[in-house]
Amino acid sequence: MRHAGGAAPDIGPATLNPDIGPATLKRITRHLMPLFCLMYLIAYIDRQNVSYAKLEMVGALGLTEAAYGLGASLFFLGYFLFEAPANLILVRVGARVWFSRIMGTWGLVTIALGFTQSPAMFFVLRFLLGVAEAGFFPGVLYVLTLWYPQAHRARMIGAFMIASAVANAVGSVIGGALLDLDGLLGLAGWQWVFVATGAPAVLLAPYVLWRLPSHPEQARFLTPDQKAWLASTLAAEPRQQAEGSPWRALLDIRVMALAGLYVGLPLGAYGLSYWLPTLVKGFGASNVQNGFINVIPWVFVALALWWVPRHAARNGVSAWHISGPMLLGALTLVLSVVVPGAAPKFALLCVAAAAIFAGQPVFWSVPQKILAGPHAAAGIAAINSVGNLGGFVAQNVVPRIYDATGSQLAPMLFLAGCLIIAGVSIQVLVPRLADW
Repeated sequence: MRHAGGAAPDIGPATLNPDIGPATLKRITRHLMPLFCLMYLIAYIDRQNVSYAKLEMVGALGLTEAAYGLGASLFFLGYFLFEAPANLILVRVGARVWFSRIMGTWGLVTIALGFTQSPAMFFVLRFLLGVAEAGFFPGVLYVLTLWYPQAHRARMIGAFMIASAVANAVGSVIGGALLDLDGLLGLAGWQWVFVATGAPAVLLAPYVLWRLPSHPEQARFLTPDQKAWLASTLAAEPRQQAEGSPWRALLDIRVMALAGLYVGLPLGAYGLSYWLPTLVKGFGASNVQNGFINVIPWVFVALALWWVPRHAARNGVSAWHISGPMLLGALTLVLSVVVPGAAPKFALLCVAAAAIFAGQPVFWSVPQKILAGPHAAAGIAAINSVGNLGGFVAQNVVPRIYDATGSQLAPMLFLAGCLIIAGVSIQVLVPRLADW
């Protein structure tokens, strides 16, 4: 048999050894995924620390709930504006250099937040934090397309996103504990939240620069045969190889549709994670108790992120793997306010948290299936940046609804309504994307 170009394929160890594929993927996973997960864990802690600092920072800076929510949400505006350019720079300079830059700058900005003197300074630093981190999450999603065949990506994205659940759990514990360091070395508790969570990113940046290969060809942990197997496997996948500028991906109707559909996922996720510490405090928990109690929902999230992608891989990916959990999340969010008793309310919040996050790994396997190369980098970044405006909306609208109504039900109804609209739209549109 000959290739379309007329040249006979090479017959080497990579094609003769049937075990080379699993062995290659295991080696890649062992060397890369722990580092990616650690980086995302630190990133997510630096995103969510603002929800714990809020418990004291609002009073210290004389902010209303709505004004603080606006400041917190400016992260997403900076993220939105700089995410696509950041991902295209990643394609040019490589993951090793770009990820180390991202970590160093976001760590420094987080530390600076601990020395905020005014509302205006808080707003500026939150915006700069979004600029600094722009490109990290979609950058990892793009990098995974260089290292894993399509059939394995949803599980790897799920494993990667488990770090966000661990980060929320760890952040819950250390956020409450750091607040109780109030007065140590002359710093308030909310200042310790930012300083202590920003330092690990700065310290990890040089290690990322030293340890992370930018491309499989540079990986010392892969043999030549393993590199050849990976290159030939990825080249054989039926993905769109678009011509012209990568910016053209931003005008792809499928990219625009996925960006709009994705808004509901971060809107629900950030609305819940931003509001959860406040809800638990309303149960009468102290700062430290609040932190430990908030570990529990993220254990459920981690289990859901592990199980749903594996179920999709075994039974075939369907839109229900994305929309089904979203609809369950909407229902349990509302019930968490309606049912009586602190324990049932919290149990429903645990289910809601798991459901809201569960479909995201499967969702991200969709754009990875239809885009390739720099167009994948630009398209994934565009979807994530537009979708993450849901976080901007959540952190503004949720506290404003609460301030206006004084009701905990009204914000949950808003989040639930957004999840239902997005879930139904995903169920209708995602199966049709391949035909567009």
